Amino acid sequence: MLEIACDESGYEGEKLIGTTTDVFAHASVRLDTEASTSCLAELRDRIRSPAQEYKANHLLRQKHRSVLTWLLGPSAPLAGNAHVYLVDKAYLVLARIIDLLVAEQPAEPMARTLYREGRRGFDPGQWEAFLASANRLLRANDRIDAPTPVDSFFGTVDGLRRAGAGGRADQILGLFQRARPRATAFRARPVDHPRTAPTLDPLVPAIIRAVAGWGGGGEPVAIVHDRQNTLSADRIAQLTETLGTRLAGLRFVGSRSDPRVQVADILAGVARKIASDELNGQGDPQLTALLRPYLDPLSIWGDDRSWSRLVPGSGSQP
Repeated sequence: MLEIACDESGYEGEKLIGTTTDVFAHASVRLDTEASTSCLAELRDRIRSPAQEYKANHLLRQKHRSVLTWLLGPSAPLAGNAHVYLVDKAYLVLARIIDLLVAEQPAEPMARTLYREGRRGFDPGQWEAFLASANRLLRANDRIDAPTPVDSFFGTVDGLRRAGAGGRADQILGLFQRARPRATAFRARPVDHPRTAPTLDPLVPAIIRAVAGWGGGGEPVAIVHDRQNTLSADRIAQLTETLGTRLAGLRFVGSRSDPRVQVADILAGVARKIASDELNGQGDPQLTALLRPYLDPLSIWGDDRSWSRLVPGSGSQP
């Protein structure tokens, strides 16, 4: 049985908009304890920080650039033994709101169109408010004030349409407006009602992809993961049901207690920063090229321009 160690960066459960990060990254590593301990010792020897636990920000400092290029390069233990799954948070929200409100049509092409035209065609503050209201509408908690997220969301939709972007984006927003009864029904469900829309939680598809990637030949995969308080029992049950016997086990530990998880934590942090820089037009070509071999081509990503630099020739899917 194969056991992999995992950790993430940029995770706040189903809250995807209005956080300090626009990208979620999930790293899985296939290293044993000895190799991971050796890797951390090498980082400590090169960085020489007194910190008890090394984090991605140690490597992301300019003075330690050579350490980062070593870690991602072909001579480090991660080469061939690590995998990173990325989520463009804004794109995931768009894909999921289309899944909910325009269920009769494929979500991916509509989400990609709205993502592309929305980012360039609307006032940034107005666009961010729309994404935040869509995120709130979809989140599973806060059921007591159920009508409020519905009013907020459709208020931002009305505002975007009045702004007059036109084109395909306006047509998609028009489809949203006609789906208000569906949104109201979704928010009015009892708390324990089965979900009728795909989860917003990016950790769920990330773990599924990690198992699929490492167990591609049908081999069962066990996961040791950094402890996550926001990953609910329902989500864990969903993972177990989806993966079946392909998931041989899932246990949670503190990163300090397992050097394999600490290595995954560092990789997730640097991957998130490199990918976010590319998304925002501030990419570092050398670091992007070094990260490229680790990236899952089925990551959830909406921006074609940055994705063509991160994983040339690959598409993404919501």
